Amino acid sequence: MSVGATVNKHIQELGGGFMFSREARTYAAETGIEEFFGPYTRGRGGVLGEVDADVVTAAFGFFPGHSIRTAWESVSMPAEKAAQRYAQVCQEFGRRKLGAFEEAARLATLMETVAAAADPAGAPLFAGWRAMPLPADPAARVMQLAHVLRELRGGLHLMAVRAAGITPLQAVLVSGSPLNDGPGQARWYGWPEPFEETTDDIRDRWQEAESITDSLIAPAFAVLGDTDAADLVRLTAAAHAATFAR
Repeated sequence: MSVGATVNKHIQELGGGFMFSREARTYAAETGIEEFFGPYTRGRGGVLGEVDADVVTAAFGFFPGHSIRTAWESVSMPAEKAAQRYAQVCQEFGRRKLGAFEEAARLATLMETVAAAADPAGAPLFAGWRAMPLPADPAARVMQLAHVLRELRGGLHLMAVRAAGITPLQAVLVSGSPLNDGPGQARWYGWPEPFEETTDDIRDRWQEAESITDSLIAPAFAVLGDTDAADLVRLTAAAHAATFAR
């Protein structure tokens, strides 16, 4: 298994964990919108600038346009400020969860090396988040870079899904999330029901999309030598364990 595929689960959960944190709730309260989806959309998509909601829909990929438009336009906070605050949320979450993680500096260096090597073509959210200033302290830096790498895979996966011949909705119905099964996730995103049956053909195509994504992201991780790659796998797993320890 490639390095990018090996660390995928931990990167996905590390890079997205802050979105449901107490820090995220504080940011959401600042926007004046109690419902989660608006502040999330404005914060995550804020790196795209003050654009029409269709641009955000194109970048997010797996959400219906009407949900994104409602969410994007529900928050009056300027896009640039929302992105900055969302970055702060990510950083504060990292400090709280990884402040005692002794190898955070090493992990941050490895993650930054991969992010710098990645081709941003087709991954606008990755490009936007990579351009955001990184904090100096290692714990916060690790968490923001995990989010950056999560956006890299997300953008590449959207292209892979299209190449495999399935729709974003079909991909959501197959994969779900750590919090929801597929239909539950699709419902939460705002896709209208009834949902189509997930056939074996759709599942096979989704697996094909996963394989394509692994291939597309592999060059970014190939910049690491064997020792660095092994350290990245080990330290990502350790940071994940520290972040989500109960």
